[in-house]
Amino acid sequence: MVVFLKILVTLFASVYGLDNGVARTPPMGWVAWERFACNTDCTNDPDNCISEKLFKDMADHIVSDGYKDVGYQFINIDDCWASKDRDSQGNLQADPIRFPSGIKALADYIHNKGLKMGIYADFGTHTCAGYPGSQDHLQQDVMTFAEWGVDMLKMDGCAYSDLHSMPQGYMNVSNYLNGTGRHIVFSCSWPAYWNEAGMKIDYTYVAKSCNLWRNYGDISDSWDSVKGIVQFYTSHQDEFQPVAGPGNWNDPDMLIIGGYGLSVDEQKAQFAIWSVLAAPLLMSNDLRNIPKESQQILQNMEIIKVNQDSLGKQARKVSSPTSKDLVLSKPLANGSYAVVFLNEGSFSGPHKITIDFKTVGLTSSKAMIRDLFQQKNIGTFESQYTAYVNPSGVVMVTMTPV
Repeated sequence: MVVFLKILVTLFASVYGLDNGVARTPPMGWVAWERFACNTDCTNDPDNCISEKLFKDMADHIVSDGYKDVGYQFINIDDCWASKDRDSQGNLQADPIRFPSGIKALADYIHNKGLKMGIYADFGTHTCAGYPGSQDHLQQDVMTFAEWGVDMLKMDGCAYSDLHSMPQGYMNVSNYLNGTGRHIVFSCSWPAYWNEAGMKIDYTYVAKSCNLWRNYGDISDSWDSVKGIVQFYTSHQDEFQPVAGPGNWNDPDMLIIGGYGLSVDEQKAQFAIWSVLAAPLLMSNDLRNIPKESQQILQNMEIIKVNQDSLGKQARKVSSPTSKDLVLSKPLANGSYAVVFLNEGSFSGPHKITIDFKTVGLTSSKAMIRDLFQQKNIGTFESQYTAYVNPSGVVMVTMTPV
């Protein structure tokens, strides 16, 4: 009977794929990796090392500084949390010095604040930083995470040589997650490894096993890194855009707003573009020491509403292929369109960018234009709209037919 029930659970999960009821809008929260990387030196740098203290601090600031109020809810652990050794039963365990209370206690702390917790694992023998991977322990590790109260699992793909077996392997993990009975968001990395290797990806298959997935390499704290990701996404939009929607999201990686590498205009640009791409809004910054302007960008509720729109459509590039500027258009559930104008240049002053309403997707010849950074209506326009955009900056508007 026990064997029969296990088979039944596996078949049920396989038939229904990742219809797990989570991530109906892009997840929002905070993740350690880009800002804090694999700093494990808690002796000399106790405030910034990967430890339970760091994650508790960030959970505290998510709540006290207003991020939770506008929708940020995940506190996500990335690599370097684990002990270098599994326990006597083969289970993953946290580093006992940096996480003395254990991961379950940390999850309880985060849950008690009305937040959720994510964790990192790797499909291969080791994580990217050399900690124990989940190869040969996939189901065991998923059960461990569920017992700890994990709400999101990011599964990386370092130290795994057989790229061809990754799609089915990640599907198996998806089935194991469904079998726990706990609603766990599943973030997959295998499409990024396949893209890097030049392998063709069936994104319909990806969407059956993953709630969100990486397609490209890690972001770094620079405008060049952001631009490279945007260019990759717009050049592959015919592959990425059709499968995005409630429960399934392309993930261009972390928000680096409030870090060191972006000007204020560039921070606005990343937030606006990620919003219309229906991307997860996962910050990687130090919330204890963040400039006020950056906090205001990250908490712009009008832009967050675009990202969290129930229609769940990912924006498409609608500017001419020969244009030096970028215009992205995202349809919204109320019949409006969110439109981002990006000046990709870095020379001279603001650049004039014009787009026709028909090109955006509007069928009406007139539209009310609202600027989402200024948070005010600009007026009613006919046939087209022209934005004046700072170098490496954006203008973001909604266009509502009238």
